Amino acid sequence: MGTTITHGLSRRHLLARAGLGLVGLAGCGAALPAAGASAPALLLARDAPIDVDPAGYLVSEKFDGVRALWDGRSMRFRSGRTVCAPAWFTARLPARGLDGELWLARGRFELLCAAVRRERPRDDEWRRISYRIFELPDAGGDFSARAERIRRLVADVGWAQLAAVEQSVVADRAALRHRLDEVLQVGGEGLVLHRADAPYHTGRSGALLKLKPVRDAEAIVIGHVPGNGRFAGQMGALRVRGDDGATFLIGTGFDAAQRALPPRVGSTVTYTHRGVTANGVPRFASFLRVRGEL
Repeated sequence: MGTTITHGLSRRHLLARAGLGLVGLAGCGAALPAAGASAPALLLARDAPIDVDPAGYLVSEKFDGVRALWDGRSMRFRSGRTVCAPAWFTARLPARGLDGELWLARGRFELLCAAVRRERPRDDEWRRISYRIFELPDAGGDFSARAERIRRLVADVGWAQLAAVEQSVVADRAALRHRLDEVLQVGGEGLVLHRADAPYHTGRSGALLKLKPVRDAEAIVIGHVPGNGRFAGQMGALRVRGDDGATFLIGTGFDAAQRALPPRVGSTVTYTHRGVTANGVPRFASFLRVRGEL
């Protein structure tokens, strides 16, 4: 499991000493999937090249929310675990599959996680959460047709907390850069480009791209490296393995509580980087969060 750094203190005690709650440690990834939960098949985005041509794509804002899949009867997180949403919330959703983000507001990711991971949901929190739809699982037609169906479906429901993610055509690279700048200026995190002619499918695909000022990716934690100096007695870095099998260290981006109780071995973390070296190692890798294994 790596270096022991808790020194006999409980998880809650260490978090309290650091001035953080449980969500402060690992965001939405603090809770593990329930036994027997199976992760749903989802379409996942690849990083867009910085000079991507938006021709042929529909473009939307990339919302910093929690991915949630509705099957017409129940809602699940990306891990397969059930979302404990209030009955009045799910009662307003249509009896067909939806894929989207539970969202609170720009810059409110941690507060959102605290709300949606409660086993006993609080109405006052869920009244402020919207479900923003960007895909119809297993639906026919290309994405432009599915986007129009989403728009009509949401309009028919007529409920402010159910929203269709706005999809638009962007004329050229200059217009795309302007759109990205606008989103960043209001606190957004980037854009999503979805091929307008793409049929519905799952897995990581070039049909779906994410465009952000810095790139992010995921890796599996395979070890903890002890810290030195001011980090003595704590975690100094995570040893991780990327999707391509490359192993490397992530040593920045952690707060005090995360260094005291680092993400467990076997968990999946999201990190930011600025491209890769000739050897395939991410440049300036920095921890962002534990993936939302709710």
